[in-house]
Amino acid sequence: MSGDDSSAQANRIPANDELVNSLIEDFKATCDIKPNDSKLLKPEEGSSSRKDGGDIDEFSEENLENPSQQKPKPDDYIDEDELKTKELAYSEEDFQKLKSEAEVLKIKGNDEFKNKEYMQSAQTYTLALRTCPLRYPKDRAILYANRAAAKIKLELSESAIEDSSKAIELEPSYIKALLRRAQLYETSDKLDEALEDFKKILEYDSSHREAMEACMRLPPIINERNEKMKTEMMGKLKDLGNMILKPFGLSTNNFQMVQDPNTGGYSISFKQN
Repeated sequence: MSGDDSSAQANRIPANDELVNSLIEDFKATCDIKPNDSKLLKPEEGSSSRKDGGDIDEFSEENLENPSQQKPKPDDYIDEDELKTKELAYSEEDFQKLKSEAEVLKIKGNDEFKNKEYMQSAQTYTLALRTCPLRYPKDRAILYANRAAAKIKLELSESAIEDSSKAIELEPSYIKALLRRAQLYETSDKLDEALEDFKKILEYDSSHREAMEACMRLPPIINERNEKMKTEMMGKLKDLGNMILKPFGLSTNNFQMVQDPNTGGYSISFKQN
């Protein structure tokens, strides 16, 4: 290639597709999106009870070979696998006895809650959950929901959401647990999740006043938030685009974005000033 050809090549205005691809690639390069690391909740931060009954942990070969290096389980952890194994040897009389013992503990936890002894109450509900057999999901759902209420008082919102979720898993139509989780989601600014829970409540009770009000109140708030986020993102993209295009004597004003009303996606066209 001659010197003149090289100079012409360097000074030519890039094609529309080249500019768009360059903008996209440079934008990708500036992003550093990593998946959230799984972190074990400390006892004072809340429970790690999950749908699978396990604790939030990272099981590597190193951890499995060196149990001493595994993270300790939180104080309110419920080992359902252990409960399941123990119950294999239970007689019907054992099940009834344990169910009664769990009921006594629940009443004790309720009294502690009424007396504003929230930490003791949460601990008592935990003991009840370790006592109540898995074959009584409704009783266990109530215990999880009650423990969530105690954790709310202790300002352990994330852990309270986990306990509420466990209660709902065991008893899907448990309106009190759904309402509690919806309220927690809303105060945690998880508005989409809150709205879904309020809608679910209305499926079970179409006259539930708080759920009806929330289903009218939240959609416009969510839409406003989404529009604000979209505007902020477009502003950042425009600043990035101008930085990339400046060496070519161009700016984002040379591009026109048109939204497809059917798909919501955007197409970009180049226009020479």
